[in-house]
Amino acid sequence: MICIAAAVLAAVLCMGLRPLLQRYALARPNARSSHKIPTPQGGGIAVLIGAFAALGAALWLTPVEGEAARAVLALALATAGLAVVGAWDDIRPLPASLRLVLQAACVGFVLLRVAPGLRLFPEVLPLPVERGLALLAGLWFVNLVNFMDGLDWITAAGIVPLTGALALAGMAGVIDPVTGWLAAALCGGLIGFAPFNRPVARLFLGDVGSLPIGLVTAYLLYRLAGAGAFTAALILPLYHITDATITLLRRLARGEKVWQAHRSHFYQQATANGFSVIAVVGRVALLNLALAAIAGITVIWPAPWVQLACLALAALMTGLLLRRFATGPRHG
Repeated sequence: MICIAAAVLAAVLCMGLRPLLQRYALARPNARSSHKIPTPQGGGIAVLIGAFAALGAALWLTPVEGEAARAVLALALATAGLAVVGAWDDIRPLPASLRLVLQAACVGFVLLRVAPGLRLFPEVLPLPVERGLALLAGLWFVNLVNFMDGLDWITAAGIVPLTGALALAGMAGVIDPVTGWLAAALCGGLIGFAPFNRPVARLFLGDVGSLPIGLVTAYLLYRLAGAGAFTAALILPLYHITDATITLLRRLARGEKVWQAHRSHFYQQATANGFSVIAVVGRVALLNLALAAIAGITVIWPAPWVQLACLALAALMTGLLLRRFATGPRHG
């Protein structure tokens, strides 16, 4: 029900906000763009309001005690702060250094106030080191979701299967119920937004949406890893992580200014190499559904050899798709 409520709210808000965004928040084509005409951005506002409103209603109707329930308000505050940063950048681009500092502040707030006692490697890493690595990982995930949001439907193709899997994990008791509800709410918000982002899109998420969605998704994966499912937390976002990370490293190696717009991602190469937008996002969605299934196997069978085998299989499938995107579709 949370997923459905969030989807309906997000869709209604998209319809209501679109005329306003058409007037004040147009995304004009640039070096990174896949679109050819100015298109309103800011649909992420509807996704986030729909998701958190549905989650808030669920918590009001079914009061839940515990740390995870108390964390939702703090997470909502951090998400709102990052949405403001994204909206500001959508309307009047910020310097890259200032943008990064503000993003780090939001991620750091989540680590300190939302999940202060959550440890992944207490016997291996001192707390300050683990917190520092978690900050870098969260900051990278916030940005990679933004980097990957350069094609109609691709964020939905990546995040909907992931959040759907986490919602099922909450129902199965793998993660706490509130985290599962949050995943279901974000999944629903993106589903409600999807009809407006269908190729050719009439509405984009904008940085106001992609950055906070990255933060919420990173938090969900952090909770999953903290529940003992670290391998599953690696596998679920593997396509987005691999595409964005390899692209970043390649651009650094070429001496490019990585904060500037570009079209170097594998999914962008795919459209340049002859894949249609639907063909690209369809393959990404199918891969992410497969990754969700593989991640589920690692939760059901926690034996080390199963974890390694599933991680290797997930990496192989992801690598094959990236290679296909880089070389283009087969003909004949």
